[in-house]
Amino acid sequence: MQTNKSFADRIDWPLAFILFLFFVVSLMAISSAQTAGIYPTNFVPRQAVFYVVSIGMISVLMYFDSDQYKKMAYYLYGFGIFLLFVLMISPSGPGQIAEPVNGAQAWFHTPVVNLQPAEFMKTFYILAMAKMISAHHEKNPLKTLKTDFVLLGKIGVMLFIPLAFIMTQPDLGTALVFIAITLALIVVAGISWKIILPSFGGVAVIGGTLLWMAVYMQDFLSNALGIKPYALARIYTWLDPYEYADTDGYNLIAAMNAIGSGEVFGKGFQGREVYVPENHTDFIFTVISEDFGFIGASAVIILFFMLIYHLTKITLELKDTFSTYVCAGIIAMITFHVFQNIGMTIQILPITGIPLPFISYGGSSLIGNMLALGIVFSMKFHHKTYMFGNEKEAE
Repeated sequence: MQTNKSFADRIDWPLAFILFLFFVVSLMAISSAQTAGIYPTNFVPRQAVFYVVSIGMISVLMYFDSDQYKKMAYYLYGFGIFLLFVLMISPSGPGQIAEPVNGAQAWFHTPVVNLQPAEFMKTFYILAMAKMISAHHEKNPLKTLKTDFVLLGKIGVMLFIPLAFIMTQPDLGTALVFIAITLALIVVAGISWKIILPSFGGVAVIGGTLLWMAVYMQDFLSNALGIKPYALARIYTWLDPYEYADTDGYNLIAAMNAIGSGEVFGKGFQGREVYVPENHTDFIFTVISEDFGFIGASAVIILFFMLIYHLTKITLELKDTFSTYVCAGIIAMITFHVFQNIGMTIQILPITGIPLPFISYGGSSLIGNMLALGIVFSMKFHHKTYMFGNEKEAE
């Protein structure tokens, strides 16, 4: 049994180094995004402060082991739901605590920082789902189609509650993240493929039907289903941005022009020439691509691959089911964020308000993602390896 490791040896230094590289990339990209002088605020020192706060938070999170996180899981889930409820009923409008941004009432506005509860709810949701799935398997060691249907129903209920609050904001991008996390956990939970395949197939059919209706039956979606015009506009501009070049398609066209103009080696640090709205947040990838070209963009994507690969290795080392499900949910969350954010800048996916993890400017997004990785740091820190391949957590 490995019990002689020092405190420093138990820290996941490779993961810490990857986060340091993200820190450097983030500050460089945000600095370049501000060269045009459009924003009155210098976001670089603020992002640095968010990173420092996140490091302090991780230090605290490493104090708790997986058993303690398991005990806190439902309480954190309930706390997250409470925050979403308070946000929903809070007065909204200019100067109010829930002042809408881009049509979404998703932030608490305070004199110090703006907080988006959904960013923290993602991790709380993963913890609660992991506890519920692991408890279900402990209670039902012999799997049957009936027990799998029961588990699927529990997952659906646990997803529906936060999803309902988030859709009232409305925030489609964040809702898609919750759905992606849920789909990943359904797969790793071991539910029979006799249930998964028809279920996923049904979801694909519904999604394809809604996409077709968004193109050919807009009035029905708006009147009967209450889908907002801005959501439909994102579909139109995704399919044919040049048709709406002066309105809703402007952002996508500008993003693709910026990425393409970087060519292979880019224009150099702070050498941007193409203006892209919100390029320090949701469209930060366009800044990296224009400054450093295909080489720089590829390096960032490889950095994300390194992160996902390392998290996957950790997941395979942790043998208790709760920790495995937590890590799987975190991997799904980060992977979907990256795929959606980069995909929307190159017209693979519709534009949604999803930031690029660890790089885009934003306190709630960064601290929310670091909260998730702080739990991974903790699980690795408290992990012990026993002889004969049986692994448990340290006390």
